[in-house]
Amino acid sequence: MTEQNTKVRTLSGKVVSNKMDKTITVLVERIVKHPVYGKYIKRSTKLLAHDESNRCQEGDIVSITPSRPISKRKTFMLVDILESANK
Repeated sequence: MTEQNTKVRTLSGKVVSNKMDKTITVLVERIVKHPVYGKYIKRSTKLLAHDESNRCQEGDIVSITPSRPISKRKTFMLVDILESANK
């Protein structure tokens, strides 16, 4: 399988915690339509991501991608810091 044919799934979210070593907690929000009433609702998920160099700070907007399981709950890797909290 060539690399051009595979589509990499990336998610973006806000870092809500960086207190762990080489791990960040990312809050990913999505908008879903209610099945009965049709109103759009915000849903959120907290994911743990691997940050090898401890670059992220709380409040950063980051991009993460799925990877092999690193620990029990950590299955994402940090790709890039899209927006820094310290401006």
